[in-house]
Amino acid sequence: MNSKTLSSRGLAAVNSVLRVDMEMYFKAQQNLYDPKANPQGAFPLNVAENRLLWDRLRTRILELTRERDIPDWVAGYTSSLGAPQVRETVAGFLEYALTDCPVDPDCLGFSPGSTSVIEMTAFILAEAGDVAVFPAPCYPVYTKDIGNIPGVKRYDLVTHDALSEISHGPNLSLAHLEQAEAAIQADGKTFRMLVLTNPDNPTGVVYSREHLLAIAEWCLARKIHLVVNEIYGLSLIDPEHPAIAEDYRERVEFCSFARIMQDKHSDYLHLWYAFSKDFGVSGFRFGLVYSLNRDFITAYKNLNLSHTVSNLTQWIMQSVLEDRAFLDAYLADNRRLLTESYAVVVQTLKALNIPYVPARGSLFAWADLSEFLRADTEEAEMDLWLECYERTGILLTPGIGFGHPRRGRFRIVHAYFPAPALEVAMQRFREFVENRFTVPGSRFTV
Repeated sequence: MNSKTLSSRGLAAVNSVLRVDMEMYFKAQQNLYDPKANPQGAFPLNVAENRLLWDRLRTRILELTRERDIPDWVAGYTSSLGAPQVRETVAGFLEYALTDCPVDPDCLGFSPGSTSVIEMTAFILAEAGDVAVFPAPCYPVYTKDIGNIPGVKRYDLVTHDALSEISHGPNLSLAHLEQAEAAIQADGKTFRMLVLTNPDNPTGVVYSREHLLAIAEWCLARKIHLVVNEIYGLSLIDPEHPAIAEDYRERVEFCSFARIMQDKHSDYLHLWYAFSKDFGVSGFRFGLVYSLNRDFITAYKNLNLSHTVSNLTQWIMQSVLEDRAFLDAYLADNRRLLTESYAVVVQTLKALNIPYVPARGSLFAWADLSEFLRADTEEAEMDLWLECYERTGILLTPGIGFGHPRRGRFRIVHAYFPAPALEVAMQRFREFVENRFTVPGSRFTV
């Protein structure tokens, strides 16, 4: 490579993969399982995509776009925060479906996908070299989102060792936060942001209102920005489903952080959302930030021109969000199907005595496969990940990059295939575990 052709930042990007499993994901996509056309095909269960209701949403989008003329504003420039009429609609949707409290459309900013929203937020709130804290395990690509352009450093805050410690919810305490603060200050850096994902990625646990409030008050006392990512806020699991009900000893209701923001009305509290997960439209690239910090929103507007969402995408989603009857049916069915697919996975884990965290939301099951590692190392974890794929066609998300020191924990995305197909995948997985790697070959093609 001729290093003279690139900047130091460009060279760093050349040598820094986005995530360790993406190349294999695209390979698996070329050989997807189909019960008739490709029964030996692959199951990419590693990327957070919800495919359960795309056919229905696509049909409704086609109907809406046939019924309505594309308005003139779609072809021209509009506010870099998002078209005002679309922000009105999105604010109404959030109030109706997610936040259960008023949302000011003037306090919303749109960017193409959650990645851009996270990048923009970190760029505006923190200086290069400042630290953002994430309870571990946590979504690996946050590291790139806050680091590539903003230059913000990630600190993984480990709050537990065994999965059983978070089986009834996140155990992030104020003592944990104080330990992180002391460690960051001892390193000569500034604890600038705390980021929570609720429901969590990868564990699926949910923070209660009381828990969020205590954390918010701790942050406010120290002028630390608290950002809550509710990208899975409408992807909730029904804890009363008979196949999984025994996992939930107590009821924990999801509470949007917007309600705490409304009560506190602070410049240090912010919320992220995107349509990619709850609506299964990752490719639409439509994320948003909500903040009552007017200076933050003004800065966002002035910097967001290169991160604006396509007007056509805004108009399409506006049309969908205005259809309340469709939304009600869609969101109810989404929860039902997510619960059914999640149950397929955890019933298999239970049968195999594999520890997992009971999820209350998200698209995942977080499971401990460490007993199958040949050694307690990253290399052994990657070997197990690759062996599982080669023998079964099932591609999981390895724990590397999630920031937790324990090896052998894997994320299983249960929303990519409908339950009947997922049952095939889980049967393959069960055979893989029961054979304990003693079978020299595999009948599955990958």
